[in-house]
Amino acid sequence: MSDLDLVALGALAERAARAGGEIVRTEFGTPRQETSKGPGDWVSEVDLRSEEIVRTVLAESGLPVHGEEAGGERADIGWFVDPLDGTTNFLRGIHAVGVSVGLIAHGKPVAGAVFAQLHDEMFTATAGGGAYRNGARLHVSARPEHEAIVATGFPFRRKDRMAEYDRVLQAVFTRLEDIRRIGAASLDLAWTAAGVLDGYFELFLGPWDVAAGALLVREAGGVITDWEGDANAWLTSGCIVAGSSVTHAALLDCAKLRTT
Repeated sequence: MSDLDLVALGALAERAARAGGEIVRTEFGTPRQETSKGPGDWVSEVDLRSEEIVRTVLAESGLPVHGEEAGGERADIGWFVDPLDGTTNFLRGIHAVGVSVGLIAHGKPVAGAVFAQLHDEMFTATAGGGAYRNGARLHVSARPEHEAIVATGFPFRRKDRMAEYDRVLQAVFTRLEDIRRIGAASLDLAWTAAGVLDGYFELFLGPWDVAAGALLVREAGGVITDWEGDANAWLTSGCIVAGSSVTHAALLDCAKLRTT
């Protein structure tokens, strides 16, 4: 990683996310052609156009790109792209959508950007360089556990696993103040980094969903692990627990109930 220019790569991630986000912003609210990838899982032509322009920008880095829609090489050092996170929200006219661009090096996120274009919020981070929203430094919340409001997402692709998830959901709802379901993992993580939310937990995500957002949380002073508490396995398992140290600890306690 020492030979990577993270400042330049972070700027490139921001430029790519902004380019894809401008397509999303322009097309929001107009009738769309859509295709189902599975129950509750949609893709539109806007996803595809956004990914195409994001790839074009990232090509300047010479590094491989893996996008949610078109796939691509998964290399030891490479980009993960979600060109329209929250496609269902987009198709229904809900403003919680974003573009996520994250660079992974040797299994760790090192540069990334999440653009919440309909809120005009650009979140950026580089490893060791801090996390920012529109240029202002971010810090996770300092709220106590009983005041914590966290986000989650239901396992809609794996409804057969809802029973185990439900045990965790009930424990979190009982222990913390409240829960939100936003429908865009990159924004769940970005708003956790900004202290708007206190934490986030979800199962079975793709690496494109979390590569950039997880770095934002870490660089804002938060903690990221999988549901077993492993700080390195979340990227491959897709099972993520994120938040301030206090909220993360509470969520992790609840996550252990999944298999009891």
